[in-house]
Amino acid sequence: MSILFEPTEINGMKLANRFVRSATWEGMAEDDGAVTPRLIDLMAQLAKGRVGLIISSHAYIQPEGQAGLKQLGVYKDELIDGLGKMTQAVHDHNGRIILQLAHAGYFANAKLSGKTPLAASLVEGISNSPRKEMTREDILDVIEAFGMAARRAKEAGFDGVQIHAAHGYLMSQFLSPHFNKRSDDYGGAPKNRAKALVEIIKKVRSVVGESFPVFIKLNSQDFLEGGLSLEDSLIIAPLLEEAGLDALELSGGTFLSGNLSPSRAGITKEEKEAYFQEAAKAFKDTLKIPLILVGGVRSLPVAERIVSQGIADYLAMSRPFIREPDLILRWEKGDHRRPFCLSDNLCFGPAMAGEGIYCVVEKKEKEKALNQNQD
Repeated sequence: MSILFEPTEINGMKLANRFVRSATWEGMAEDDGAVTPRLIDLMAQLAKGRVGLIISSHAYIQPEGQAGLKQLGVYKDELIDGLGKMTQAVHDHNGRIILQLAHAGYFANAKLSGKTPLAASLVEGISNSPRKEMTREDILDVIEAFGMAARRAKEAGFDGVQIHAAHGYLMSQFLSPHFNKRSDDYGGAPKNRAKALVEIIKKVRSVVGESFPVFIKLNSQDFLEGGLSLEDSLIIAPLLEEAGLDALELSGGTFLSGNLSPSRAGITKEEKEAYFQEAAKAFKDTLKIPLILVGGVRSLPVAERIVSQGIADYLAMSRPFIREPDLILRWEKGDHRRPFCLSDNLCFGPAMAGEGIYCVVEKKEKEKALNQNQD
């Protein structure tokens, strides 16, 4: 048996294989963030498709932390029932699912929330609309909100939670000197910039207990001038591990990073895959907890090499599962062709338009085939 399909365990959570569905904004929730039948069905498809671990799309923990249209929410108790139906659908197919907890911070959508977005500090040149630099009280409120969101996730039956601290969201902003210009003990040196995140991890751990898996998604670097560097992230990561993490998903880039964004286009051959793997090697040497590598993994040979060589313990993908929620089942059955995903990022268009995310290429192919049949 391939090492990729061996069962493993993270803090008591048993996983059937080493493949992870990385958090993917589906744009399928209700306007208030509530779960819909479409979301439940999608999670069930992923579980039936043998994805070892499903990470939900980023669920906003406060109304002022909402990033996008029809984003999943976990900011109030009234959302627990719907979230519970989603986890049950996954468990009915022997799957595992954790909830990603997020706050968009500077990049929150004020038109959706009706609230002024919060920022680690005010930075010129990013946006012309108002932002509020967070006070110490604001930081404490966000820490509490993460804790309460984790409590809701556990009550809803999730197998764990993941704290989103990558891609330029609020906790990523605190870590990055590009966004964090604070002069108090939440700014300056890497240890200070990590202080809010360390306090969030400790808060979440105190709420959910020691036996509930707590993950984090972290940038290896921002690929921004004056942003988080690999050297700084390697200082920060052990502090987060010590605070109580069970696993770390490694990514990189922000909304402002251009061609070096988290979702890079044109991954057509193996040498373009796993574009954070060099950083992963450094993280593996630094951490004791399992490492999940995301970013352009597209083929079984690359996945096998990464795990076999000890570069990472798990492989996470996002866009391939949009077109093929049953990709892992296909591979498991012996069809080892690359995913049909073209890494063209066209799938984000429908989500931004409020239609929910789907593979645009696949839809066009189906429409073309239907028209030909009708002719």
